[in-house]
Amino acid sequence: MEKVVFTNGCFDILHAGHVDLLTRARALGTKLVVGINSDDSVRSIKGDGRPFVTQESRKAVLFALKPVDEVRVFDETTPERLIREIKPDVLVKGGDWVESEIVGGDFVKLLGGEVVSLPLLKGFSSSNIVENIRNSHKSSITISSIENGTTLASLTQHAEVIKKVTETNIDDINKCANLLTETLQSGRKVLICGNGGSAADAQHIAAELVGRYEAERRALPAIALTTDTSALTALANDYDFERIFSRQVDALAVEGDCLIAISTSGTSPNIIAAVMTARNRGCKIVGMTGSNGKKLAGLSDGCIVVPSDRTARIQEAHITIAHIWCEIIENSIAVK
Repeated sequence: MEKVVFTNGCFDILHAGHVDLLTRARALGTKLVVGINSDDSVRSIKGDGRPFVTQESRKAVLFALKPVDEVRVFDETTPERLIREIKPDVLVKGGDWVESEIVGGDFVKLLGGEVVSLPLLKGFSSSNIVENIRNSHKSSITISSIENGTTLASLTQHAEVIKKVTETNIDDINKCANLLTETLQSGRKVLICGNGGSAADAQHIAAELVGRYEAERRALPAIALTTDTSALTALANDYDFERIFSRQVDALAVEGDCLIAISTSGTSPNIIAAVMTARNRGCKIVGMTGSNGKKLAGLSDGCIVVPSDRTARIQEAHITIAHIWCEIIENSIAVK
């Protein structure tokens, strides 16, 4: 009897860790189907300069591996549609994804299948390979910037990041703006969450939508999940900090709503938990993260991956982009 195993990834830089994972995944069944992100999808998740290898080349190399029986390309950031189409008996991800974070897991278990998170082979990481390559080509801050102090250096870096955003993120900014506009035009609401400076951004965005950005128009339903101190402290105390946002999403979200999930690292456990709950409630996900935020990007319907690994620069870009969204939304909604 055939037992189909499914796993997915970008596989932009194939290494021994991938081969090990695919070999162990294949051993869990009789057929291994591998889903790979299309070039556009990789670009949305990985950001600046990715992918290095085209989808057809990645597909060919994977299919040549002994454990792999079939390779499917998907255009979305998540493989959920493909998983629902294939209906695998076993859904596999690497150990950097806990079971509760695996997209499609609930669907597979509902059909009586298994969801497995396999430990990764130590010492192998595509992200580390990319970082090492890029670090070897980075130029240091010029002597003139250092001599002129922190002010010039920071402003220069800010301008460089915004320039990169202009070069690489325009399509993603517009895609996310469209998701938010469609949500609000359909009478649904926007929920927003983040930690620290991103919590302040959540409040800022909600205030712009409920009040106004620049134009006079009807009030728009938006809730920052970072503002209710009684709820936040009770949930952290009675459950745990990881659930402070997901519990609120579970209480407030309905199908068709949109969650803006903000995490400069892209790995904040309470943000990821909120995203998974929102997905299960039928909400769209708009992510905001930095260059290392592939996990959040990979769980979002649209995501802004700011091409920087410095928190301050990422947050500066986030609020700039949020203002652009507000302007696009106001231009799309009739004045009432």
